[in-house]
Amino acid sequence: MELKKLVVDSKSTWIDFAGLEGFSVEVANLSRKELTGIRKKCTTSKFNRKSRQIEEVLDDEKFVTEFTRKTIKGWKGLTLAHLETLILIDTDGQDMSKEVDYTEENAEVLVSQSAEFDTWLNEVVFDLENFRSEPKRVVPKATGGNVSKS
Repeated sequence: MELKKLVVDSKSTWIDFAGLEGFSVEVANLSRKELTGIRKKCTTSKFNRKSRQIEEVLDDEKFVTEFTRKTIKGWKGLTLAHLETLILIDTDGQDMSKEVDYTEENAEVLVSQSAEFDTWLNEVVFDLENFRSEPKRVVPKATGGNVSKS
């Protein structure tokens, strides 16, 4: 058996956002390889005149965009009432039960504007337990009846 053939770079699953009933997010796990690729893509080298050395600088906005695109695949049940608990929004004249559609742009805004959502996302995306296949449960065979004690 070759380990290379068993390794999965990414796997997605639906996870409920605790505390906001009905709000679930489809998230994808990132492998170390993918995360490293995102970091490299979002890092630039700049010359520091004071230290006279080249420094690598992470472009935070670009990182949020790439990270969000790779990790959030969709959501359901995000109402304006839920959104109001995550970020500051204008609710005047809005139907608070209206759902916010998932788009990559909406996901990026939510991740960049809500520290609570960003923290939650980082916790669930890197927790392998969230992406493991459910173990197959062996159902014991029914016995032939009651056993009487002598």
